[in-house]
Amino acid sequence: MSAGTKTAKVSVWRQPAQVWAVAFACVIAFMGIGLVDPILPAIAESLQATPIETEMLFTSYLVVTGVAMLFTSWISSRIGTKATLLIGLGLIVVFALLCALSGSVDAIIGFRAGWGLGNALFISTALATIVGAASGGSSAAIILYEAALGLGIAIGPLVGGILGEVSWRGPFFGVVALMAIGFIAVLVLVRSAGEKRTPVPLSAPFRALRQPALAVLAIAALFYNIGFFVLLAFSPFPLGFGAMGIGLTFFGWGVALAITSVWIAPILLRTMKRSTAMLIVLPLLAIDLIVAALVVGSAPALVACIIAGGLLLGLMNTILTESVMEATDLPRSVASSSYSAVRFLGGAAAPPIAAALWHAFNASVPFYFAAVSVLISAAVILFGRPALRRIDVHEADATEEAAAVLVGDAA
Repeated sequence: MSAGTKTAKVSVWRQPAQVWAVAFACVIAFMGIGLVDPILPAIAESLQATPIETEMLFTSYLVVTGVAMLFTSWISSRIGTKATLLIGLGLIVVFALLCALSGSVDAIIGFRAGWGLGNALFISTALATIVGAASGGSSAAIILYEAALGLGIAIGPLVGGILGEVSWRGPFFGVVALMAIGFIAVLVLVRSAGEKRTPVPLSAPFRALRQPALAVLAIAALFYNIGFFVLLAFSPFPLGFGAMGIGLTFFGWGVALAITSVWIAPILLRTMKRSTAMLIVLPLLAIDLIVAALVVGSAPALVACIIAGGLLLGLMNTILTESVMEATDLPRSVASSSYSAVRFLGGAAAPPIAAALWHAFNASVPFYFAAVSVLISAAVILFGRPALRRIDVHEADATEEAAAVLVGDAA
């Protein structure tokens, strides 16, 4: 073990207060990924909404998050990271509260869009803040950040299930309270004095998509994200569980995703090229979705497919986004913004399409649709591989791996 590693391990839990403030806010932000999942059927029943209308809660959130990602680097490079963090957190608090107080599904859909804007501003600057302020070097910061990510992804659905048993409004109120604490902590503890700002051109993320390698990865991610969000956002309906049952199921999904994205993916990438890893994981994910389609009538079997899917999604998230960072010479914030904007379009489209296919045919068809989309993603990687040579020869350092986890799992 190197001296640097020892230093990181000794100091990882001895961080400045501002690092803990941002890390706490990260936990809550990542909880938001699965928090709404357990209450989707309850919202549909309580507000007399169709499954398609209910799935729009994901669509509005992801569309705005994706579009906002094109502008977050431009904003943060001008107003600074602390201001960007506070605006993001403040928007999440306001719009989560409005969701909790809403009386119609249309209102929640609109307010979730505002929530997506806040989330985009926050996640675009959180990692840079932690890495820049942590003691013990970037390795210590990354260990802390990964701990926050894993905790948030795993407990989000569980908290959503517990609070959702009381009322579908409960998880929204929970986000309000926790994010308000995070806002106060960042306001009081994070320092902004001495921050260096290098303005990023507004056109930078748009020009980035002209790069062949980045374009290939973004298109692949678009189709991959369809599979991701069919599994995440549609599965609660055919499961037929109450809020607690769905919460426990996606707690298992979140734990699986966190384990593979944080620990297993880096190990896998030490043994094979990134493009090879993607061409292995994507077909396995398609197989898992096909099995889910075949066993959709059996809740225990579908639960097993969801959790197995979490393992594969965790691998793919990290590998894909790490590849984006190494695909070009562009600033990583610009590359990830461009990629995320395209990727989130797939996530935004998937939930309502899945619900429409369910309504028109049966509960198996959305999973077949997701499997085909994932196979298209694999084909894009396969045929675009000549443009991806760079990702197979550049090794990511620890900071890059953490950034891959950030952008990959905060969607």
